[in-house]
Amino acid sequence: MVSVTATGQDGERASASFDDVLLDGPDEGVEHREPPSSPGRPALSTRVESWWSALAGSPGYRRLWWWAGPAVVTLVAAVLRLWNLGHPHALVFDETYYVKDAWTLWNTGAERSWPEAADDAFAGGDVNAWLDSPSYVVHPPLGKWIIGLGMALMGQGADSAGWRIATAVIGTLAVLLLTLIARRLFSSTLLAVVAGGLFAIDGHAIVMSRVALLDTMVMFFALLGVGAVLLDREWSRRRFDDWVVRSGSDPRHSWGPVLWNRPWVLAAGLAFGLATSVKWSGLYFLAVFGVYLVVVDALARRRAGIPFFWSAAILRQGPATFVLLVPVAFLVYLASWTGWLLGDDGYDRTWADQPGNAWTGPFAFVPTALQSLWHYHQSMYAFHVGLISPHPYQASPYGWLLLVRPTSMWYSATPGGAEAITSIANPVIWWASIAALLFLVYRMLVRPDWRIGLVLTGVVAGYVPWLLYPDRTVFQFYTITFEPYLLLGLTYAIAAIAGRRGDDPGRRTAGMIAVGVFLVVAVLLSAFWYPLWTATWSTDVFIRLHYWLPGWI
Repeated sequence: MVSVTATGQDGERASASFDDVLLDGPDEGVEHREPPSSPGRPALSTRVESWWSALAGSPGYRRLWWWAGPAVVTLVAAVLRLWNLGHPHALVFDETYYVKDAWTLWNTGAERSWPEAADDAFAGGDVNAWLDSPSYVVHPPLGKWIIGLGMALMGQGADSAGWRIATAVIGTLAVLLLTLIARRLFSSTLLAVVAGGLFAIDGHAIVMSRVALLDTMVMFFALLGVGAVLLDREWSRRRFDDWVVRSGSDPRHSWGPVLWNRPWVLAAGLAFGLATSVKWSGLYFLAVFGVYLVVVDALARRRAGIPFFWSAAILRQGPATFVLLVPVAFLVYLASWTGWLLGDDGYDRTWADQPGNAWTGPFAFVPTALQSLWHYHQSMYAFHVGLISPHPYQASPYGWLLLVRPTSMWYSATPGGAEAITSIANPVIWWASIAALLFLVYRMLVRPDWRIGLVLTGVVAGYVPWLLYPDRTVFQFYTITFEPYLLLGLTYAIAAIAGRRGDDPGRRTAGMIAVGVFLVVAVLLSAFWYPLWTATWSTDVFIRLHYWLPGWI
């Protein structure tokens, strides 16, 4: 079987319990170790390990597994997200805002207002009945540009599959991206397939990929940025190590180098800028992972024996990292407003051109278009922080982890049954992920591992900032932005339960059986819940079987 030695940027060997779990062949930097012999009939775990070792020893199998594993997971995700995508043929939940805004943005360059009760008419084909007055929108334009692109590519804007195709494709690509990140993180295609497979079949991810909302796009672009940060660890570590070799002197006598050649930090800034250009919650990922990069750099300098590693990371490398990360994110965000800036009929577009509104003093040189954009952003910020509007499906962020109040996106009753779209996660996957999160926090305290640090940072970026706004109207489906990191944590825990090569065969067998049972139950529950994720007609009795908690009704 295999043994993986994973080295973090701080130079320390990662000490995860899955170093010898069923991973991959020697093409992934691992070495085979024979299982311990046992008298009599070998244990189940030993037989499985021997079978896997025989497969992993074949170069052809390794190449096939390398490509086929992620491909199959992505195919499953695509089928679950694209099947019957155009049903229901109606604007569900917040599609009433984003779809119509996307269509006018694509056709006129700015969001327009619509007549009262325009949803049914829009779905019926009257897609050009917008008004001349601008629409007051409180999210940046990029997500709506992407939705509009899907509608344009599919032809008539009233095709409901057309206004959902963009989020469906992005949600599918997110599964592939998580699979690739998991393989990079764990050095294992098997664990990558587990992580991606759980994401592919989870109901929350499926629903959020089948409705034209913005949060799946935030999740995807933020995950893309995290992938770039992961690649930067390896890139910058190699260059830091090269500096230590080239310095020819004791690195303890300096603060270490300033690394400017970090293309993956630029890529991360680009990705986080795209996330922020969809919804401002993407800014949390930019800020939190910016701090993460500084902390990682400090640990690398400490490992190299640099005494002032914190000062060096904050005062020397920190400004360079900021310059590489933040300006590109800002420029990407500003570019997303191009349609608004180049036109003259967007909401508040000409505010600074009105008498008495233009800035005076040292900032008078700023173009009036940018002054108006700043004023508009002040208004948007005031709206967001003051949004306290009761909603039957609002859910406090303090209850998100317990899955207390999932969001009902659509419900249409008929005699004897109904069609429903409920953005509830697969319960066993979600609750197991939360248990794994607690396990990761414990492991990070007693046995630090950079992989755990990366996963927990993703959870912090997507979840913790919302705790600062407990009274704001928020929804359970916002959790899609940090669900990938919960699943990475669950995959880590699954590997720990499965055990490692050299463990007691009985313990190893029990771990494998437990993991196998969990995965089978997860698949069966997804099949059980799938009708309520896709507006498939179900009987009243069948629907009531899914009301496990009072808040799920």
